[in-house]
Amino acid sequence: MRRRQGVSLAWLYLATFVLGIGLWWLYAALGDNELAPAPPEVIESFREGLRDGWLLEHTAASLQRVVAGFLLGVALAIPAGFLMGWYRWARGMVEPWVQFFRTVPPLALIPLVIVFLGIGETAKIFVIFLAAFLSCVIATFQGVRNVDVTFVNAARVLGANDATIFARVIVPASMPYIFVGMRVALGSSWATLVASELLAAPTGLGRMMQSAQQFLQTERIVVGIIMIGALGFAMDRLLLVLERRLTSWQEVR
Repeated sequence: MRRRQGVSLAWLYLATFVLGIGLWWLYAALGDNELAPAPPEVIESFREGLRDGWLLEHTAASLQRVVAGFLLGVALAIPAGFLMGWYRWARGMVEPWVQFFRTVPPLALIPLVIVFLGIGETAKIFVIFLAAFLSCVIATFQGVRNVDVTFVNAARVLGANDATIFARVIVPASMPYIFVGMRVALGSSWATLVASELLAAPTGLGRMMQSAQQFLQTERIVVGIIMIGALGFAMDRLLLVLERRLTSWQEVR
């Protein structure tokens, strides 16, 4: 039964992909916008980028920034979320700042980031880090807060101390929330990439798309969008695989 469901879902993925490409091609062929690139033009631009090397160069630069910012954000968000959920004093000290900065778009922070960190790689990674951190810390905090109190009380009755309860009850029960937060953080990291590469980036997919916009090279813009979407999708699938391995005990539909 599981295998048939997997095949069915794969066919749905394929069908919606073909439908999307078909509608795009139809719009490019019949629309009045001469700048709208058709799929063959985008494919040719993609081949040119691979042949000349500029696409791999931009992709590698962006991937490095996203991975660094995402990993740093998650590495700090998970312990911060646990502290906020487990200790009242930590929640009182951290939550107001988290909620405040969650409402501020990363793009609005760029002028201050330039002032304090300059326009180097540190500034670009920091903007991505902030987006990933704010997305993941709330999910982790909510995971700790939603742990069934019955499990905690049962562990105490059996003689478990705080450290054992935290390691054997709180952490496993919070894992599904943490992975949801990580997936949202990953999306936020890629969404913030273009904004981070406004900081005088010499390379990167965001920089490539900005340059293509100036010269009306719309096919390159589409290539950049496709690369960002494909890389983000692939990384999200990897997180799903890791989640299934670490939360195999969880019942899902």
